[in-house]
Amino acid sequence: MDKLTKEQRHRCMASIRGKGTKPEITVRKFLFSRGFRYRLNHPRLPGRPDLVLRKYRSVIFVNGCFWHGHENCKYHVLPKSNAEFWQAKIERNHARDIEEQCKLAQMGWHCITVWECQLKPAVREKTLESLAFTLNSIFLKDHSVKRYALPEEEHAMAAEPYFSNE
Repeated sequence: MDKLTKEQRHRCMASIRGKGTKPEITVRKFLFSRGFRYRLNHPRLPGRPDLVLRKYRSVIFVNGCFWHGHENCKYHVLPKSNAEFWQAKIERNHARDIEEQCKLAQMGWHCITVWECQLKPAVREKTLESLAFTLNSIFLKDHSVKRYALPEEEHAMAAEPYFSNE
């Protein structure tokens, strides 16, 4: 049973922010300290990604485990009251996330999702280091020197050979 009244619960849930969350700020501070520069919540991209790194052609979504339905996570527990509503809401969020990431991939963006549980103190450093490694790998892959091999040309004739039907 919920210890709060319906109005108190509504006020509490409505005060949860979508931008500038603690996990997002953790990722932002780490990336900035490592020299990565980014834009926040770019309005022209599908889903308004939390971080947009144009130089790396990458977007980063920092997702809360509860709100985005992180599978097999101990922080993704459905409330017992009004379970159908929450189940439907989280499924819609999850489906929308997949759809937006597909659109971004079609536009040529690399999509990276960092989950809230991956930023807990026990695994935070490992997660952030792997994020930096991934971004550097993407940059090197996209900006590597591409060697073009010239196609072997067949010696084309300037004119058709003269064949005599005599």
